[in-house]
Amino acid sequence: MKQIVVLSGKGGTGKTTVTAALAHLASANGSVVLVDADVDASNLELVLSPIVVESNAFSGGRKAVIAPAACTACGLCQKLCRFEAIVFTGDVYRVEAVACEGCASCYYQCPAQAISMDEVVSGSWFRSDTRFGPLFHARLNPGEANSGKLVAMIRQQAIQLAQERATDWVIIDGSPGIGCPVIAAVTGVDLALLVTEPTVSGIADLGRILQTTQHFHVPSAVCLNKADLNRRQAEEILRYCREKGLPIVAQIPYDEVVIQAMVHGVPVTEFADGPVVGQIRLLWEKVQEIVKSSAAFHSA
Repeated sequence: MKQIVVLSGKGGTGKTTVTAALAHLASANGSVVLVDADVDASNLELVLSPIVVESNAFSGGRKAVIAPAACTACGLCQKLCRFEAIVFTGDVYRVEAVACEGCASCYYQCPAQAISMDEVVSGSWFRSDTRFGPLFHARLNPGEANSGKLVAMIRQQAIQLAQERATDWVIIDGSPGIGCPVIAAVTGVDLALLVTEPTVSGIADLGRILQTTQHFHVPSAVCLNKADLNRRQAEEILRYCREKGLPIVAQIPYDEVVIQAMVHGVPVTEFADGPVVGQIRLLWEKVQEIVKSSAAFHSA
């Protein structure tokens, strides 16, 4: 089993489009388990039309709750709370759950022991079936934290299923940026595929996600998407990759066929043939070569 994560320094680069296409290609001659690690705004499911077979609540942490009958209204908890989550109503204090960060300062300092730290449901995670293989995805409730913990959970579930089934590939659609969900998705994978585009911020966004993968010693390769929209910026990115020793596995041209495929809810490789699909097929071949050569190097 080999793990690939598809990342980007910013949103809108075509990361999920590439992931969906890889899911299609990987399933054609092997087996694959998929993970949508963007738990704040998951959209891989929009392309794969999954059928949910398992749904689970996710409890990402605890929040303070004040028992009215035990509260002596001393006000110490309100003085201690840095997040202004405790308010006085009537003759007792209560916790505004949305504002509570779960630090437990009030819990430990309450002289009446009227405060408990209760587990809260922060979101849901799902196991679904797609025509390419199982998909693990999740949804974090608005305003909730612990997105990294949720990503780690669904990824662990995916790896466990892949090991049980002797699956060839685990392909992860990471979230944009370099935050906790990305860190949870990238650690320990065999390859990070970095999708970028020829825009003014392209090199900066590529550079920060590259710093993240290098920090965790994860091999990286670059896919330049919509490469023909700005040739000057594209050349700068290609030059940057050469200077950093980053393999460039594809230069995908802009084509409205990608939009049409998204409208129909299918990967572009399943929708039509042409220059875009040709580059993605080449990308998949090069990705497999990199992963295999890396595995051979480490086993030597």
